[in-house]
Order: sequence, then C-alpha cells, then structure tokens
Amino acid sequence: MAKAVVFGYHDVGVRCLGALLDAGVEVPLVATHRDDPQERIWFAAVAELANSKGIDTVLEPDIGALLPRLRAMAPDFIFSFYYRRMLPPEVLASAKRGAYNMHGSLLPKYRGRSPVNWAVLMGETQTGATLHEMVAKPDAGRIVDQEAVPIGPDDTAVEVFRRVSAAAETVMRRSIGPLLAGKARLRPNDLTQGSYYGGRRPEDGRIDWRKSAREIHNLVRAVAPPYPGAFCDRLLIHRTQMTDRSAPDRRRGPFQEAGEWFALCGDGKVLRLVEVAERK
Repeated sequence: MAKAVVFGYHDVGVRCLGALLDAGVEVPLVATHRDDPQERIWFAAVAELANSKGIDTVLEPDIGALLPRLRAMAPDFIFSFYYRRMLPPEVLASAKRGAYNMHGSLLPKYRGRSPVNWAVLMGETQTGATLHEMVAKPDAGRIVDQEAVPIGPDDTAVEVFRRVSAAAETVMRRSIGPLLAGKARLRPNDLTQGSYYGGRRPEDGRIDWRKSAREIHNLVRAVAPPYPGAFCDRLLIHRTQMTDRSAPDRRRGPFQEAGEWFALCGDGKVLRLVEVAERK
C-alpha cells in the first residue's frame, strides 16, 4: 500500500484527502492550519475529516521539527492541497516517489496566491485546477493533470471556487491511479505563458471610480462575501450589474435614483449596485 503525507486546508484539502483515502492510500499524517479567528470560516475542515478517520493530525507544525518524523516515515508521496505555506525542498525530498500540489488555476496562469480571486478580477472566462509536481519555485513544477471550469460574467469568486474545488477532486481521482502505478505522464509547465500573483488584503477591495465599469464589476465579483468585499468611503458593495446607462451630468461614484443605488464609472458607464450596505 502506498503511503502519503498530506498538507491540506479548505474545501480542496477535504475533497482531495477524501479522494486519496477512497483510493486506498495510507495517510499516516496530516498537517493543517488553525482557523484564523479574524477570518470568516465558510469552508470545510481538513482536521475534522482526518480526525474522523483516525489520522494523526498536527496544526501549524514547525517544519524543522517535523522533518525528522517525515524522514522516518519515508512516505511514497507528499501532497499539498491548498496548504497556505510553501514546503521547503528538504520536505519535498522526503517523499520517495514525488511531491505534488493541487493549485486553483490552469497553470501556468495565475501562479501564486489567491488564484481564483485574481482570475475573476482579471475578467477571465475560465480557470480550473492543476495537479503539479512541487519544486523550490512556487507553482513551477511539471503538470500531472488539469480540469477547466467556466467563469460567467456575473459569477462571484466563491461561486467559481466551488467549481474549482469540484475540479480539484476530479483531477485527484483521475490522477491517483497513474501516480500509484508509476504511469503518470507529466508535461512541462511553461512559465513564459503565465504570471505570478501575490496575496490579496482586505484593503485591496477599495474601489477606484476612475476605472471602467467592467473593471469595477470584476473587482466586486472577485472579493464579494465571504471574502472581505469591495467598498468605497461610505458603502460596502457586494454585488453589481452592468447596464447600458450613462450619466454624463453626474460626478463619478455612487448615487441613488428612485430608491436604487447606481454608480458612474470612469468610462462614463453606469453600474447598478445590487447589494450595498452602509460602512460603519
């Protein structure tokens, strides 16, 4: 029986860990994160699944202290499923048959942090999940398999993330057999065809009304709840809708008309503000 150590978190972690267990892979150890009390927890817990299966689970492990244990276990594989930290080369080297990560984009596009949010923000019409070999550079190793999902023009990041989570499970279930049999066909991850994106902060949701209506609409979609949300000086804006209206006689920014909220954007187009709340 193949043995794998899993570093995982979030819905992707739960679904991919479940796929490994269903395939009969022995998982003696799971490393995961403590939930941040400052973060809205809207996703499933890897620790709960691991504990329910009797798997030894460590929270926020010190990697240096964990390394001797990993070497003693000598796992065949190490998997990272939405784990929020890079695993150093010495950890990757402890896996006899390879270390693999599940990333929430169609690599090489959107390497790095918050890939689903960035894809929505940039107006992409599709993204997906990619299982790839882990190397020292983030999201740069060879690709095992991918699954694409669509992004609609009004989809929010959380709606897209749910599709990506399902795609990640599909990829894992499709890939585990070839990996276990040593027959997986890895292909190059051409980094010249994509870019690296950093993490996002709540303050990155501030709206610049000088931007086009489409850019602002995409920002709102990308950070809509359960993420921290888009905002301006007086409003939290959770959902918008593109319109064919213009309002050349108004100042840029939000305004009310017949009890509804709208906003004039930098390209002269008007967004309907479908869900708003006063900022406290």
